[in-house]
Amino acid sequence: MTKAPFGPLSAALAALGTALAFLTFQLRADGYEQYVGSVANASGLMFFTSLMVVVTWFRARQPHSD
Repeated sequence: MTKAPFGPLSAALAALGTALAFLTFQLRADGYEQYVGSVANASGLMFFTSLMVVVTWFRARQPHSD
């Protein structure tokens, strides 16, 4: 069984989080305040998910003691 592509997945999620963060700033600058909270929440969720993928990647590399 092949290993899951943790690296590209975490990088893609972090890139999506970054794009959403820039969109948040652009929405705020353009006056779309009603959408800023939702997009900022989605951006934070992408960064958190990316971090959890990295943690899973680290834990999957450790030898199991079972």
